[in-house]
Amino acid sequence: MASGIKDKVVILGMGCTEFGERWNMSSDMLMVEAFGEALSDAGIEKNMIGAAWLGSALDDVNVGNSAIPLATALRLQNIPVTRVENMCATGTEALRGAVYAVAAGAVDIAMALGVEKLKDTGFGGLPIRTKGTVNDLWMPYGSAPGTFAQLAGAYQAEHSIKAEDLKRGMAHVSWKSHQNGALSPKAHLRKPVDMDTIVNAPMIADPLGLYDCCGVSDGAACAIVTTPEIARSLGKALDELVAVKALQICTSHGWESQYGEWDGASVRNTQVAASRAYREAGIKDPRDDISVTEVHDCFSITELVTMEDLGLSDAGRAVFDYLDGRYDHDGAIPAQVDGGLKCFGHPVGASGLRMAYEVYTQLLGRAGQRQLRKVNFGLTHNLGGQPSNSVSSVSIFGKL
Repeated sequence: MASGIKDKVVILGMGCTEFGERWNMSSDMLMVEAFGEALSDAGIEKNMIGAAWLGSALDDVNVGNSAIPLATALRLQNIPVTRVENMCATGTEALRGAVYAVAAGAVDIAMALGVEKLKDTGFGGLPIRTKGTVNDLWMPYGSAPGTFAQLAGAYQAEHSIKAEDLKRGMAHVSWKSHQNGALSPKAHLRKPVDMDTIVNAPMIADPLGLYDCCGVSDGAACAIVTTPEIARSLGKALDELVAVKALQICTSHGWESQYGEWDGASVRNTQVAASRAYREAGIKDPRDDISVTEVHDCFSITELVTMEDLGLSDAGRAVFDYLDGRYDHDGAIPAQVDGGLKCFGHPVGASGLRMAYEVYTQLLGRAGQRQLRKVNFGLTHNLGGQPSNSVSSVSIFGKL
């Protein structure tokens, strides 16, 4: 019977580039930048890496359809290198490959790297592979803002929330993230935004305004993982290592869009992935145990609903929990303490690993001005696709 991966894998090192309009950097250069930091952090030689996974979802022009660009950019000589793609959970999927390989004993040390250069595509949002034709492979049922605006409408109706309260709650989501992003030297957007600016911003897809939507950017992030035993043999102090407590991914199977039971106000995949991750990590009460979250805030409503799907807020209460400051930097469960997708943008292949990088940094006490006072367990979450047809991931990290 499967026993899970709790504490079977630790992170030796992580790296993350600055996110933004990196016009002067190729995908290869971004990979080198993230890898260089991770390798230095891990304190190992490159030839000790036994396998690698590359996450890239949309950058077919720069990265291509194989993992060869990772092997050549980093000169990873004669090891298995695999490219993966799983919509917005792509970075986490790459990490899952590396973590599972180490947990299974297939390799001693493995690496996951996610990269995307979306600014080069010229799209203001995520690029559409077929440029809006009926064969659209990315968002076949409408634009991303449009589909998540429907989530907002369904959420408001299901829980009888006043439109003004919903708008104020979503505005607080964005306000909080921009406050945090101002303290993140690697964020794309590093300027606080006041509430009036957020509330009065141009409408994108009612009720989502400009500041309710994340942007696109270029970036890369990297993780090098091994077993606790190998880490100890390398001279690492086990009480200073961050362990993977759980990593769960759950995918739609048609229930939401093909049956009549879904209310459109939540994301079932996230609920299932969270339940499995809590069980794998031994989390009994996430509201007490989880110290920090990095969740998929592609839109303000996504972050808000996710907190309920994760069990961190009661159904229909996340709006008011945000207004009460529960998820602020000094709140009970700080969220997006680095600014999240709102401030980093969303280079799809890199986002999941960027979230893990922030949790890793917080757990090690390295976050500088944005460092939280106490961090026991950190949670990351991705949502790929749209609420009715998606993939969700939930990962939990903590000290050994």
